[in-house]
Formats: sequence, C-alpha cells, structure tokens
Amino acid sequence: MEFLKQFDVKTATIFKVAGLALVLLILLALMFRVVGSSFSSLNQGFMPQDAYYGTGGVAYDSVSSKESLSVRNIVPPQPGSPAGDTAEAYEVTDYYGSIQTRKLDETCAKISDLKAFDYVIFENSNEYDRGCSYSFKVKNSHVDEILGIVNSLNPENLTQNTYTIKRQIDDYTSEVEVLQKKRASIDETLANAVSAYDEISALATRAQDVESLAKIIDSKINLIERLTQERININEQLDRLERSKADQLDRLAYTFFNVSIYESKYVDGKEIKDSWKGAVQQFVRDLNSILQDVTINLVTIALRVAQFVIYFFILLLAAKYGWRAAKYLWKR
Repeated sequence: MEFLKQFDVKTATIFKVAGLALVLLILLALMFRVVGSSFSSLNQGFMPQDAYYGTGGVAYDSVSSKESLSVRNIVPPQPGSPAGDTAEAYEVTDYYGSIQTRKLDETCAKISDLKAFDYVIFENSNEYDRGCSYSFKVKNSHVDEILGIVNSLNPENLTQNTYTIKRQIDDYTSEVEVLQKKRASIDETLANAVSAYDEISALATRAQDVESLAKIIDSKINLIERLTQERININEQLDRLERSKADQLDRLAYTFFNVSIYESKYVDGKEIKDSWKGAVQQFVRDLNSILQDVTINLVTIALRVAQFVIYFFILLLAAKYGWRAAKYLWKR
C-alpha cells in the first residue's frame, strides 16, 4: 500500500484513461474490420467465373472465356449406337446463343419482334431487369434469315448442335407395333371367350341348371371387365406414343433457337448503387458487432473470468483445509 501511495492517481484520471483506451480499442477493431472487408471484396472481384448454363441458352463470363469463344461453335455429336443409313433424313438442329449488350431493351425487342413472322413459333420467353431469354422454333426454309438476324446482334457465343432422332422414331414405331399386336390379341381372346360363354350358357339353360348358369354369367362379366380394362390401358399408351412420335416428327420441319441476352454496361448506376448499399449495410453490421464485443461480450467474458476465479478460490480453500484434515488424521 505504501508503494501505491507514492503515485498520486486520482479517480477521475483513471476513468479518463480507461475511456480513452476503450475508444482506441473500438477504433482499432473498426479499422481491422474495414480493412479485412476491403481485402475480401478485392479477392472476390478478381475471382474468375466459370461458364454457366442459364434458361434457354449457354452463357460465359466475358473475362474468363472471351478468348476461347467464336461466332459459331459446333458441338460434337453424342456417342451412341448407329441409327442406320437413313439417320441423316431425321436430323434436327438446335442453336444456343448468348448476347451481351449495352442496349438491353433494343436488343431484346429485335428477338421478340420475330413473333410477328408466321414461320417463327415462340415456345418460351422470359424478360427480367438485367436480361431476357427466348426459346423458339423456325421453319427450316427460313433458318438462314433468322440466323442472320441473330448474328447481326454480335453474339458472344453461338453454338450449333445437329443430331438425329431416327432412333427415337424407331423406338416409338416398335412400341406402337407391339401394343397394337397385344390389343389385337386381347380383342381375339375377348371374342372367343364371349362365344364360349354363350355356348356354355345355352347348355346350362337347356339343362335348367340355375347354379351353374349364375357362375358362368359371373365369370363372363369378370373376364369382360378385366380384358376391357387392359384394352383401355393399351389405348392410352398408344395415344401417348402417337403424340410423342408426332412431336418428334414435327421437329424435322423446324430448327430450334435458344437465345439469352444479358446487359453489360461500362458504367452501371444501379450496380454502383447496390454496391454502396451493400457496403453501408456491411459497415453497420461490423460496427454493431464491434459494439457488442466491447460491451455485452466484454461483460460476458468478465463474468466468465470471475466464475473461474471463484472456482479457483474454492478449490484453493478445499485444498488448504483438506491438507489440514489429512495432517490431523495422520498425526492421530
């Protein structure tokens, strides 16, 4: 105590020093948070993005894949079993294009205006804030015209995919033939069964065997119901196959286009606004986290420390009196 009295430290001075230390601690923590967030943003900004596939088209990041793109890329045919000598007669072609533009509305309008042509059928269209995408089919006789319009928009990527649907058509045809034969067999079985039951019913009627006649009629009804239901199921399968086959054959008369358009501006006000908004929100979160660390969390840590100090003194007292008790028992 004499040593402490040599220092003339007032209570007000102690509180001033403690307050100044607390302010410095907050400022240092805030500075480290801001610097850390800045480096994190820079790392995310320089991270390359891979190619991705959006709705109705293929899109690439303009930085990471710009050099590898060409106006037209031909996708190699998928491996599979041979489809026969007539496979080329069943070839269909799909185009997948992605376009980056600084005039989004104008570029999207050039594609959507194709709806006015009777040889262009739109199957899907999607328009949103930063882009648009369209899926449509064009009669084969007008493909070059539509392809020229798409190329005039300077697509970042335009991929042509040509393949044959001969195998699918053959599969549909085979399934239809099998089901038709099965339906004919059911019709024949049903006709023969009805004829046989009629003959047996006539014999039972002449013999005046009521019990046998009732069993024959019940069995006949069950058989007719079962075969009729099987025939209905086969007809439903045939209808589905015929529709699917017709859809595939319809593809032979058209070429399909999937075009995705994305907005790309040198100076994007909305993006800058969103960036500032995100930065302010992050700043508020960091500031709130710092204030919690130096207030509530600091009190929590102090209470935890006090808890362990109390445990320490309890253990110390227990050891002290335990040692005394042990010495007392030993001496006895």
